[in-house]
Amino acid sequence: MSTDIMVIGGGIAGIQASLDIADKGGKVYLVEKTPSIGGRMAQLDKTFPTNDCSICILAPKMADCYSHPNIDVLTYSEVMGVEGEAGNFKVKVLKKARYVDEAKCTGCEECAVKCPVKVPNEFDQGIGERKAIYMPFAQAVPRVMTIDKEHCTWFLKEKCGACKILCEREAVDFDQKDEEVVLDVGSIIVAIGYDLWDPTPATEYGYGKFPNVFTGMEYERMINASGPTGGEMKRRSDGKRPYKLAFIQCVGSRNPQLGHAYCCSVCCMFSTKEAMLAREHHDDIDSTIFYKDMRAFGKGFFEYVERAKNDYGVRYINSDATVQENPENHNPIVVYDVAGRPEKEEFDMVVLATTLIPREGAVKVAEMIGIPLTEFKFFESKDRILAPVDTAKEGVFLAGYCREPMDIPESVTEGSAAAARAVETVLAKGVSV
Repeated sequence: MSTDIMVIGGGIAGIQASLDIADKGGKVYLVEKTPSIGGRMAQLDKTFPTNDCSICILAPKMADCYSHPNIDVLTYSEVMGVEGEAGNFKVKVLKKARYVDEAKCTGCEECAVKCPVKVPNEFDQGIGERKAIYMPFAQAVPRVMTIDKEHCTWFLKEKCGACKILCEREAVDFDQKDEEVVLDVGSIIVAIGYDLWDPTPATEYGYGKFPNVFTGMEYERMINASGPTGGEMKRRSDGKRPYKLAFIQCVGSRNPQLGHAYCCSVCCMFSTKEAMLAREHHDDIDSTIFYKDMRAFGKGFFEYVERAKNDYGVRYINSDATVQENPENHNPIVVYDVAGRPEKEEFDMVVLATTLIPREGAVKVAEMIGIPLTEFKFFESKDRILAPVDTAKEGVFLAGYCREPMDIPESVTEGSAAAARAVETVLAKGVSV
């Protein structure tokens, strides 16, 4: 029997679960697929309905998690197999080579200065660029560089090596290998989060065709002070800042034809927040939100929408909307209707609130562990009302958006709930935490 608990996924739900277990005296293995913990919350500029700085809330939790004596954080690692039962799981984890020694690297980023390779930065949704040796984002935890083997000149042509020459700590190690470890744990928490739906197939919105149509997360990275534009909104067509913004809701969500018949739960407040932030950046910006239904159901959400209307001048129009373009200036034209009468309005920029979908690897994880998925490929609870974080497999629990659509506070709550259930499972097997 093992007293240890594994948390799969290092977003806010996984971090909260890990901290709760560790603070109770339990040993935690936190496995994160990317080079840093933090998840999607690290990409956001502010959080609703308070408009507090997202990373200001998250970064201390990330640091506490990484430095906690009871938490072993395995970043750039992936669960490859699970065997056993509650109290006695054997989990195979692949620790991918960073080609940088974590014990030696200080995160000074000097090694990236002379790197000749630039690729789109996935953390910035492709708006900005990063080098082949990179830090995922400024507040990354651990603060360690990673070499992207697929784009590194040394691995492709056995040339360059500038990063190795520049590193005074001799942390760059091209001979580093992937490593497989098998960990014994008594319980598992799955908190792998969500993916962002690519709206390119929905041609009625013009994404990928019209340069000044952006996704919500692209916009989020632009208005973030640590983002690729230093917090400035810029049109793709000419680099100028917009004066008139349109936000379109339910792009890809509540759409059975696309397989997303569900509401993604967050986009009404997400776009409301972004419209408010636009006015905070420039007080001469006008924002309009086109929505199907305003689902302001959370604590303070209705008041948040009223504040957007009254204090920030945000206009709300209850209508489906599609996008055309003025070819002369690349301004998007939103086509909508009022009381059945078609209308058109020209904007400088359109921001799409795209739906959030289950992780690409959710099916693989479910099959590996032996837990069912819902019709939409979210992980299925044992009982959505009476046992929301439990699964059909004893000892395996769920937390956050991977279970069903929810916002950050709900994800944090579920992280704590899953932590409590995981500890209960270990105790029930007769071992003390």
